Amino acid sequence: MKIMAVNAGSSSLKFQLLEMPEEKVIASGVVERIGLPNAVSTIKFNGEKKQKTLEVKNHTIAVETVLEILVSFGIVSSFDDIEGVGHRVVHGGEAFSDSVRIDDDVIAAIDDVSDLAPLHNPANLTGIKAFQKALPNKPMVAVFDTAFHQTMAEDAYMYSTPYDWYEKYRVRKYGFHGTSHKYVSQRVATILNKDIKDLKTIVLHIGNGASICAVDGGVSVDTSMGFTPLAGISMGTRSGDIDPAIIEFISTKENRSIGEVMNDLNKESGYLGISGVSSDSRDLWEAAYKGDDKALLAIKKQAKMIADYIGAYYMRMGGVDAIAFTAGVGENAPNTRELIVERLSALGAKIDEKANEVRGKEEIISAKDSKVQLLVVPTNEEVMIARDTMRLIKS
Repeated sequence: MKIMAVNAGSSSLKFQLLEMPEEKVIASGVVERIGLPNAVSTIKFNGEKKQKTLEVKNHTIAVETVLEILVSFGIVSSFDDIEGVGHRVVHGGEAFSDSVRIDDDVIAAIDDVSDLAPLHNPANLTGIKAFQKALPNKPMVAVFDTAFHQTMAEDAYMYSTPYDWYEKYRVRKYGFHGTSHKYVSQRVATILNKDIKDLKTIVLHIGNGASICAVDGGVSVDTSMGFTPLAGISMGTRSGDIDPAIIEFISTKENRSIGEVMNDLNKESGYLGISGVSSDSRDLWEAAYKGDDKALLAIKKQAKMIADYIGAYYMRMGGVDAIAFTAGVGENAPNTRELIVERLSALGAKIDEKANEVRGKEEIISAKDSKVQLLVVPTNEEVMIARDTMRLIKS
């Protein structure tokens, strides 16, 4: 069964074509700069990479371009070979606690919560509609970043703000990166040869955007991101948790709008804000090794915040069996992983320095006498999308 996993942005369309249930990637690619005369399509298959510059006026043409490329290179014999399409959708609000077959009601529900993800949901819907037009008889599935966290208890997702904010405007913690957290926590159970129902796992999704999730028995019980992806730990350009009174304070002191201050918190903070060097972990470590104290401080600040969340989630679950590092930094920065684990000695967590040299592949990196299993698990949201799409098509 050939399934397409799709991630549509405002000016891009990323995809993977997978053979299921083998979970084998047949082809992958992206169309970038949609809407401009010099859009670029890139496709990878059979170890080759093909790139082409062309005019792509909208997502409908982008989808048609992708499908035509797949046929022209013989990757599929016809559009009929594709048996379903799974779409990443950032926000499902409280309406969706699982992936779902797409129909008119689902589209309306996704649109209804677009005010909670104004940069993402409209783009996701554009991709859905473009594929519906190109493949009108094929089942479509929506896979939500927020759905995995809908299992959180009320005391975990509610804020201590006026209750009518929640009733009128749906102000609460939603959490994000749910597809990644779900995939990684399932892989941890497989790697450790344990029943996921018996595991207490903390997943550290550390990339340019970063979030932490407490997974108890395969279920999300808490997560660091909140109403928006700005909450939680320090990230590449996002501040993570701060005293909210700072927003009004800076707005008044610098005579700037709340929107301008929020832009700073989203795009000028985190690694970049503290270091003044870069939002990229690799650049910070390079600068730190040359004696840049602020670059090192930016990394240490994030490590401290991560350790704080791990401690809180340890208490929340009554223990932890495994801690998994994933995403760009989590998978590829041994020095960052070591810095975090150094702060977890109270949990009996110990790292194996040799095993920790791994980058970008699955590995157990805890020492033999560690009381907590430490793992590197590369995330694969596309596989998770394809799994859910196949499951819902078959059901």
